[in-house]
Amino acid sequence: MNFFKFDPVFKQTLWGGERILSYKGISSDRTTIGESWELSALPGSESVVCGGEYAGTTLPELIDRLGPTLVGKHNYDRFGRDFPLLVKFIDARDDLSIQVHPDDKLAQRRYGRNGKTEMWYVIDAEPGASLISGFSRPITMDEYDRRVADDTLPEVLARHSITAGDVFFLPAGRVHSIGRGALIAEIQQPSDVTYRISDFGRVDAAGRPRELHTEQAREAIDFLVESDYRTRYVRRENQEVRLASTPYFSTSLYEVDRPIACDWSPLDSFVCLIFIKGKACLLDRHGSETTLHQGETVLIPALSSQVEMIPEADGATFLACWV
Repeated sequence: MNFFKFDPVFKQTLWGGERILSYKGISSDRTTIGESWELSALPGSESVVCGGEYAGTTLPELIDRLGPTLVGKHNYDRFGRDFPLLVKFIDARDDLSIQVHPDDKLAQRRYGRNGKTEMWYVIDAEPGASLISGFSRPITMDEYDRRVADDTLPEVLARHSITAGDVFFLPAGRVHSIGRGALIAEIQQPSDVTYRISDFGRVDAAGRPRELHTEQAREAIDFLVESDYRTRYVRRENQEVRLASTPYFSTSLYEVDRPIACDWSPLDSFVCLIFIKGKACLLDRHGSETTLHQGETVLIPALSSQVEMIPEADGATFLACWV
């Protein structure tokens, strides 16, 4: 069974920059690339296999052809050809809108599909970069309505300074925004439903403000205040460090400077590796082999989930995620 790499799907945005292309080692004169969708089965933005016998095959088509051997029996029974993750890189040259995503219950009622819980791993952050996650103090729905009306909602949101390696878990319903200067890896449920609450008064190239969804957001917001919105973890070289374990996905961090063996076979799941830094060779017991470098993402089939990772001299950092 092969390892699978896919052509990235680049998304141009008002707030996007130029760092994703250089981070991935791609020469291009394209600008304002806000997102690179690394693994997606969403209609219109399906990932396409690059290289090998399945080159040109979309991710849903690949699941059709390989079924449980690709995604695992449990995932195939639950999701069929709908891949249960969306993986992205995000480059914020400017602040993203203040936004919120619906949970499964609300999204099913409104659209007949799943909601959006996500997590962020900060790859790089310019000096002074920050992001918003959650409320800084309890507020009522009446106060929310008033602050939306007079555009003062940011005053009661929790803003966090960030550096490389910071992690934030964002359950559906949490108000959030990525700040300028952040380069982030995002792992999420496969949904593109976003309710913009504030967009800082920006306009598009035609001078039109983007649509806001303050009324739709009202029912989606979880007003619960957390004492600490940041995911705390202890770094350990050459060992798995679990960052998230949720009903929607699990994610671990690996920082390696020597060969390590990884056995994900008990998971009955594909494993997605998101390379954050460095370069390494990946091998499995069936003879499949591939080289990975920063900015690349690879899908390891459930059938090939016993692998060896051999980093180059400078080591490698990667995220592993599965469902």
